[in-house]
Amino acid sequence: MTTVETTRRLTGAKAMVEAIAQEMERDPSVIVLGEDVGAYGGIFGSTTGLLDTFGPERVLDTPISETAFIGLGIGAATEGMRPVVELMFVDFFGVCMDQIYNHMAKIHFESGGNVKVPMVLMTAVGGGYSDGAQHSQCLWGTFAHLPGMKVVVPSNPADAKGLMTAAIRDDNPVIYLFHKGLQGLVWMAKQSRSVGDVPAEPYEVEIGKAAVVREGADVTVVTLSLSVQHALEVAEELAAEGVDVEVLDLRSLVPLDRDAIVASVGKTGRLVVVDEDYQSFGLSGEIVATVAERGVVLKSAPVRVAVPDVPIPYARELEYAVLPRQDRIRAAIRKVVG
Repeated sequence: MTTVETTRRLTGAKAMVEAIAQEMERDPSVIVLGEDVGAYGGIFGSTTGLLDTFGPERVLDTPISETAFIGLGIGAATEGMRPVVELMFVDFFGVCMDQIYNHMAKIHFESGGNVKVPMVLMTAVGGGYSDGAQHSQCLWGTFAHLPGMKVVVPSNPADAKGLMTAAIRDDNPVIYLFHKGLQGLVWMAKQSRSVGDVPAEPYEVEIGKAAVVREGADVTVVTLSLSVQHALEVAEELAAEGVDVEVLDLRSLVPLDRDAIVASVGKTGRLVVVDEDYQSFGLSGEIVATVAERGVVLKSAPVRVAVPDVPIPYARELEYAVLPRQDRIRAAIRKVVG
């Protein structure tokens, strides 16, 4: 008997598109809208081919007015549709934050739970390719800080598909943040793990469930997005030196899998947090606080590897200096293991 192979190797971008397409086929209430999501296919490949398959009534190219089209998505969601709305760069949140936080995130609460907003707001994050201070941020900590929205951040193609499927099916508003460096685009510097095995059938990755992507005994690296792949590369290098690194991929910030963090750090007794967001008042501090509040006994002080509190530089050398790349991760791990 021949077994049909249902797993293929896809880029992050193709995995996202497949999830959206399968949900559009399954549920006619799913629509896609945003700038350049139609004929262009999304500037980071997130909607390629959807217009050809589903037509302009379900894949809407919008004017350059983020407030207007995010508001359109919110209205559609409250009336029973499931819009997937693309904000081209997360950095553009400033021109439409009123719609995102004072409407999308709060309508369910302000209606006493009577009005749902089943909407996905997907947006590109991350630096590393010299696009300057207004196109290179992550900002997931900003959205996670504001109650009312789920916040998901995939680190690989399989999770990109499963988390997108889960986000579209969720009755809550979900912020879906995808790193440009994990899309597998030919015009960007290739990340070897931007291509991975992805099941062909629809499936969900549970929102709020972290994943131990590498088991280890000496130190826990808690991280997400592209930094997961950087951490894995460093862990493989340090294994040759006898340092056994555990890597925990958060996968979502809201809900945050605090139990998984505590379990891993409790096992290793050492903690490094790697976060491509700004260091102060953000995710890295929340992780350290969680470990402290849960009473986990550490063998050494935790170390944070994050973006210092400066705008992302344009110059490649300066940009690489502030990003949490392999050299800084390696140094942090060596510091905590002593």
